[in-house]
Amino acid sequence: MATNSASYDGQAGVLKIGSNAVAEVRSFTIDQETATVEKTKMGDTSRSYLPSLAQFSGTMSVFHRDDDTAHNAIFAAAQGGDPVTIELFPSGETTGIKLNGTVLITGDSISSNFDSMVEREISFQGSGGLTKTNL
Repeated sequence: MATNSASYDGQAGVLKIGSNAVAEVRSFTIDQETATVEKTKMGDTSRSYLPSLAQFSGTMSVFHRDDDTAHNAIFAAAQGGDPVTIELFPSGETTGIKLNGTVLITGDSISSNFDSMVEREISFQGSGGLTKTNL
């Protein structure tokens, strides 16, 4: 196991859809949250809560590639396709952590500008839990 014992950059980050690495990744973000259920009753002087259901979602920014298997899988999934498995390695595949889960692609925006690369912004919603593995 090669866990990171200090802060690190994301230059070696990897993102996979299924077993295919996504080409030309610029960045990705994972957001986790847990809903709460209020359990305050009459006579309490402060509100109190219990944890409820957890969920995760995220985004990725990539330079568009027509020939990339993972890019094409994302495009198909964004058109109402099946859920896909996602794996995220913030500091590369050999050190740090791996995050993985099943997601629905909820957005896929392609932008083109005369003075920049063709880019894609992809959003996803987790279906089930997010798993963290120390590498």
